[in-house]
Amino acid sequence: MNVFWDIPYTFSPITHPLHRFDLFVPHRPPQRPVAPLICFVHGGAWRSEDKEEYSDLARSLAVHTSFPVVVPNYQLTKPDHKVQHPAHAQDILQLLTFLLSWSGPPECQVIPYDPHRIFLMGHSCSAHMLASILLKSLETSLVPSSALLQAVKGVIFSEGIYDIDTLLHSFPTYRDWFIVNTFGDLPTYAQYSVTKAPLRDGTNHIRWILIHSRGDTLVDKRQSQAIVEKLGGSR
Repeated sequence: MNVFWDIPYTFSPITHPLHRFDLFVPHRPPQRPVAPLICFVHGGAWRSEDKEEYSDLARSLAVHTSFPVVVPNYQLTKPDHKVQHPAHAQDILQLLTFLLSWSGPPECQVIPYDPHRIFLMGHSCSAHMLASILLKSLETSLVPSSALLQAVKGVIFSEGIYDIDTLLHSFPTYRDWFIVNTFGDLPTYAQYSVTKAPLRDGTNHIRWILIHSRGDTLVDKRQSQAIVEKLGGSR
């Protein structure tokens, strides 16, 4: 397996230090067609975790699927770095847009994945970020191109956050822990609920897999049930 570390997801010479991703490319026989790409976006309540923590997962995904795997970083909401929604999702949209036209690492003679076939994986808050891009959220800065929507073939969300008000009903301490810093101090966060957002045109081909562990104590099943009802009602 070839691993390429800390690749900036911009064509500009000036980049934010967190606008970088790691690429894991499994060995494939030369005669085999170029494989689709898996993109795993980490969670961490919009405030923590790093792509390096998911290197083992990325390697396992690459080995078991024979698909290249991308794991990006994005800006986090820190006490000294007041990044708020939708900046995190904007970073991921920038990454996905970059991957459509990138020619691959200089060490590779050809691009090591098929940019027209992308599978997205999101956990916890990154499920909200990806859903804010794929669904027609109120954020005008999160509008993907038709080429990107066509390239996304499947989405896997695990223990995702989709409705902030419902989350706070179940876990009221989350408000001061990370919601206020991420979204602002508001009486309601209904405007950020992706369960109320319609599917974008050009997404009917996308297949969705929703996963929720019964042992998860940080995000309850009400979140996953709400997005399942949303997606089911949109078909």
